[in-house]
Amino acid sequence: MTKYHLHKVEGEITDSKAIEAILLEGKYATLAMCRDQEPYVVTLNYGYDGESRTLFFHSATEGLKLEFVRANPLVCGTVIVDEGYVHGKCTHAYRSVVFWGQMEILEDAAAKRTGLERMIEHLEADAATVRKRLLSDPARLGNVEVLKLVIAEITGKGGQ
Repeated sequence: MTKYHLHKVEGEITDSKAIEAILLEGKYATLAMCRDQEPYVVTLNYGYDGESRTLFFHSATEGLKLEFVRANPLVCGTVIVDEGYVHGKCTHAYRSVVFWGQMEILEDAAAKRTGLERMIEHLEADAATVRKRLLSDPARLGNVEVLKLVIAEITGKGGQ
């Protein structure tokens, strides 16, 4: 991948804790994929595991995103924390990351459960109740695909 430098270096976020804070605070990631020179972008909610620098997504068992992942598992994505428009300055306050990695469709039931648990913990205020309701029946894991993306590279940017 060709490396580019930011035009506004003061906006670059290099602190790993600040980058992780964006991933922990964000709720949606927009993913860019490609197959046979055809682009596709999709926005999904996610769960983040900071120890393994991994994002988890869920999906129906069939669909376009799965076709793209199977054809080409290399993915680029972004998470944006929107801090609002700054009136009178014609600018927007935000923090964002762009990440790259290889998407994997999890087959193992235990791995799928772990991914769904990370999503529930990341997104739900009452994770224990939701986890019990959604994951108490192992058969439910067969009705969903869980996607795993280990972040290979990540950059951060912010501004206002």
